[in-house]
Amino acid sequence: MENYPPEAESLMRVLRRLRAPDGCPWDRKQTRNSLTRHLESECGELIDAIDRNDPPHICEELGDVLMNLLFQVVIAEENGEFTLEDVWREIIEKMIRRHAHVFGSEKAENADEVVKLWEKIKASEKQSRGEESKSVLDGVKHSLSALTRAEKLQKKAAEVNFDWSDVSGIVSKIKEEIAEVETALASGDEADVDSELGDLMFAVVNLIRFRERASAEELLRGANHKFERRFKMVEELASAVGCKVEELSSDQLNGLWEQVKQTER
Repeated sequence: MENYPPEAESLMRVLRRLRAPDGCPWDRKQTRNSLTRHLESECGELIDAIDRNDPPHICEELGDVLMNLLFQVVIAEENGEFTLEDVWREIIEKMIRRHAHVFGSEKAENADEVVKLWEKIKASEKQSRGEESKSVLDGVKHSLSALTRAEKLQKKAAEVNFDWSDVSGIVSKIKEEIAEVETALASGDEADVDSELGDLMFAVVNLIRFRERASAEELLRGANHKFERRFKMVEELASAVGCKVEELSSDQLNGLWEQVKQTER
C-alpha cells in the first residue's frame, strides 16, 4: 500500500494536535456521533456550491467535508479501530472489485448494464459476509432523506418489474392522489390528509424517478433556488418603491411575483 498524500497526513497531524490533551477544548469534546451533524451540514453546503457552479466555494466546501471525514478517522485511530491507510485500501479494493467490466473479465456496454453488474457484485459481497437480504428493499438505508429513500425504494421495486409501463400511468396516479387529498381535506380528518399528502409526494417522486433525468432531491433543490431568487427580486421591487414586503397585501405581493416571473421569461 502506497503512502497517502502528504497533504492528507498534514491535515491528520493538525487534527491529532487539536485532539491532544493540550489541544482545543471543542475538538477534544467531539465524538463520532456529534460530528455527524457537522458532516451533514458541510455536505449540504458543498451540494449548494455545486448547484451554483461556484468553483472557489466548491473547493472550500470539499475541504470542509474532507476535514470532517478525516476527523472521523482520527477518532477511529484513538479507539484502535482502523487507520486512514485502511480506509484508502478498502475503497480502492472495492472500486476495482465493483468495476469488474474495467479491471476484470465482465462485460458492460452501457450505463444500465453497469448498474446491474454493480448490484450483482454487491449482492455477492453480502452473501459472502452472510448478509443475504430477505427483501429486495432491505438494502435501502433508513438514514437517507425521505425523498432519496422513496426514489431508491421505487428503483429497487422496478428491478423486479414492479413499475409503471409509461409516464401517462404515473400522471394518472398523481391526479388520483390529488383527488384523494381533496376528499380528505373536505372530511376534516387531519390524519387522513397527512397520509394522502404523503402518497401524493410518493407518486410525484415516482414520476421524477421514471423520467431518469434528475433526482427528486436535485429538482427540489432547484425549485428552492428558484423560489429564493424570485422572492428576493420581489423584495427588491418593493424596496425600489419605498416599501417592505411585510407592508404589502397578499394581492400586491402576488402582483410583484407575477412581474418577476414575466421578467424571467
